[in-house]
Amino acid sequence: MSNWTILCDFDGTISVRDTTDALLERFGRPGWEAVERAWREGEIGSRECMARQVALVEASPSELDAWLDEVAIDPAFPAFVAAAQAAGIPLTVLSDGLDHAIARILGRHGLGDLPVVANRLEAVGENGWRLEFPFGRTGCPSGNCKCGAAGDAHAARRRVLLIGDGASDFCVAGEADLVFAKGRLVEHCRTAAIPHLPIVDFRDALALLPMLVEGGIAAEGQVVALPGRTIAA
Repeated sequence: MSNWTILCDFDGTISVRDTTDALLERFGRPGWEAVERAWREGEIGSRECMARQVALVEASPSELDAWLDEVAIDPAFPAFVAAAQAAGIPLTVLSDGLDHAIARILGRHGLGDLPVVANRLEAVGENGWRLEFPFGRTGCPSGNCKCGAAGDAHAARRRVLLIGDGASDFCVAGEADLVFAKGRLVEHCRTAAIPHLPIVDFRDALALLPMLVEGGIAAEGQVVALPGRTIAA
């Protein structure tokens, strides 16, 4: 049994694009873009942003599910999950997005048993929605305190591999032992001197996983050269 645990972002990491943004573009009433700008400019935290935006979603449960059934994921993700499970490495989907959306999409790909830690989407009436934050923590502006999940893993004496792509992963990246980084998270890890490997997709992550299992990737902050790759720190 490996002493690693994997915390994996969903939107833009497992899913091909940000599911919440796409959902708002499809079902959001006017005003959600202004809320988004307020968050990007630092006027509000992601918890307030998400709550206000979800309140502007207008769709019946059946309409929402039909739309979610068209959302694509990285085609190599199921193989990565299978490889991690074969190696005895638990994987949790850790997202500041919507639990129902994640569970629906994963279930369609036979991955419904994966643990999901995300904000709780609840129906209100026939076409309305609200968001609850069961994994929020005092002092954290995010709906889901990802750093808390990393701290829980470390308290259980497990090393943390984070896989992520964007701003919601910036804080927790500093708490991880190693990051497989996509998108904006690559530059953040480089600037903050966080041990990481840049990846394009889960084909890269799948190729790197055996080295993690075999101890070929350091997890204590060292810079380690691998065949054709480097952990930047």
